[in-house]
Amino acid sequence: MNILFTCAGRRTYLLKYFKENLSEGDKIVATDMQLSAPALQAADVKIQVPAVYDPNYIDITLNICKEQKIDALLCLNDLELPILAENKARFEALGVKVIVSDPEVIYIAFDKYKTAQWVESLGLNAPKTYVTLASAKEALAKGEIAFPLFMKPRWGSGSIGLETIDDMEELDIYYHLLMKKIKKTILATASVGDEYIMIQEKLTGKEFGLDVMNDLQGNNVAVSVKQKLAMRAGETDKAITVDIPEVYEMGRKIGENLKHIGNLDVDIMQRANGDYCVLELNPRFGGGYPFSYEAGVNMPKAIIQWIKGENVDASILQPKYGKTFAKNDYLVEVD
Repeated sequence: MNILFTCAGRRTYLLKYFKENLSEGDKIVATDMQLSAPALQAADVKIQVPAVYDPNYIDITLNICKEQKIDALLCLNDLELPILAENKARFEALGVKVIVSDPEVIYIAFDKYKTAQWVESLGLNAPKTYVTLASAKEALAKGEIAFPLFMKPRWGSGSIGLETIDDMEELDIYYHLLMKKIKKTILATASVGDEYIMIQEKLTGKEFGLDVMNDLQGNNVAVSVKQKLAMRAGETDKAITVDIPEVYEMGRKIGENLKHIGNLDVDIMQRANGDYCVLELNPRFGGGYPFSYEAGVNMPKAIIQWIKGENVDASILQPKYGKTFAKNDYLVEVD
């Protein structure tokens, strides 16, 4: 089996996890805009490609699949997900299983305002959310929300453009500044219309990261819950696996209704009153997945078995609770 990881970036650990579960003679191929990307150093074959918005990107990736006899493709970048979702049929015509959800799933997750609306349609909580400066100010005047607030791009990736707003002066300044910043970045290409920014109530309680795991037909099979103990650069830095039935059931409900394919990275935060709010849905392996894997959740093995048409033992997707892990930096030699 040959697996292609696109936009590999810094996800060295994920390529290693898959390699640990492949058989002798199987191959990991990885692509990125830069051959110095750390994750490429863990691949058997590394290939440089243009940016995902390059008009030739899909054709180039299709040719890589042909040349490298790729069986399955996994995407590790939010901005690429909509592009691959729209072109799944072209890859699958070559016999490549694209581990990317359908376009409607990507749309719900990528548009953070739609995410909040969809979450509330399930009867779950989402932060109070506004997509215009005027509507946020009106909500403040009515007492529906209060400072501090949280501001971020509506179509965002990673921690780009995240701001905490403490007063009305900052609300005006940061709104216009963030709008200018977005228009100068790749997020402008990813955004739709002119409502680029979201303003939300800022939650400050306990934060949780979920791996909501579905099979390749979109059926929910498992949920792993971790409490985040520390964050760095928008990613989980320290976490502990926990058994909280209410949070677990939220993940299961999301997986059953969203019907995504593969892993879904979910962020949940607890309000001061004890309510849990869903912050984000990311239909891919997220930066918090290593905490699940090290606690016994072997999603790479499950994906490999599903691709082969084999049955998966549910026990390999269940975490050991109370396992605490912390990330650390190390150097990768670039060849």
